[in-house]
Amino acid sequence: MKVQPVVPRGRVPAVMRRLSRAIDGLDEPAVEKIANDQQEDPFQVLIATLLSAQTRDAVTAAASERLFKKARTPRSMAKLTVNEIQRLIYPVSFYRHKAVHVKRTCEQILTRFGGQVPATMEALLTLPGVGRKTANLVLILAHRSQQNICVDTHVHRISNRLGWAATRTPDQTEHALYRATHRKWWPVVNLYLVTWGQNVCRPVYPLCDSCVIRDLCPRIGVGKVGKSK
Repeated sequence: MKVQPVVPRGRVPAVMRRLSRAIDGLDEPAVEKIANDQQEDPFQVLIATLLSAQTRDAVTAAASERLFKKARTPRSMAKLTVNEIQRLIYPVSFYRHKAVHVKRTCEQILTRFGGQVPATMEALLTLPGVGRKTANLVLILAHRSQQNICVDTHVHRISNRLGWAATRTPDQTEHALYRATHRKWWPVVNLYLVTWGQNVCRPVYPLCDSCVIRDLCPRIGVGKVGKSK
C-alpha cells in the first residue's frame, strides 16, 4: 500500500469551506434528498442507499419513490415478493440482487432488531447487501452520527486527486480521511465531495478550469480536463 500523504495544514478546511458555498444550488445526491424529505427516516435511508450503488441518482430517486409508495416500513416491504420488488426498482443496477437484499434485510430488521434499523456499524454490516458505505451513510443521515465518514466512488476519486489519500479502495480512503481531516468535517465529506464530483470533478474530463478549489488541488492522476461552459 502507498505511504499516506501528509496533508498541508489548513488545506482541508479551506477546501471544505469553499465547497460548502460552491455546492449551494447544485443538485444534492439522491439519498440526501430522500433523507431530507423523509425526516431522516432510518429505514428509507437504508433502502435508498442499498438501491443507489452503481446507479445514477435519477434512477435511484425514481425507484425509491415507486418502492416507498408500495411499502414504507420493514413489515410492509417484507410482505412483498422478490419479483414485486424487482419490478418496482427496475432499472437500478443489479436490481435482481438488490431485490433479494431488500427483502432479506427487511426480514432481519423485523426478526433481529425489533423492527428498527440498527444504529451501530457492527449491526448494520450484518444486514444483507450492506457494506461500509451504506452503513456510514445511514449512521450519518438517519442517526445523526458525527463520528463517521461515508466514502463512495466520488469521495474516493476526489480525495486521491486532492492528495488527502493515496489509496486503492474506498474502504482504505475512509480510514485515510479519518487521519487527514478534522472530525468537524466528517459528516459532510460525502455531501460536499459527491455533489462536487457529480457536477465538476467528474471521473472523466473534470472541469478543472471552473473549479473553485483549483489552486488547492494538485490534480493527482488527472489527465485530460473538460472544457467549462
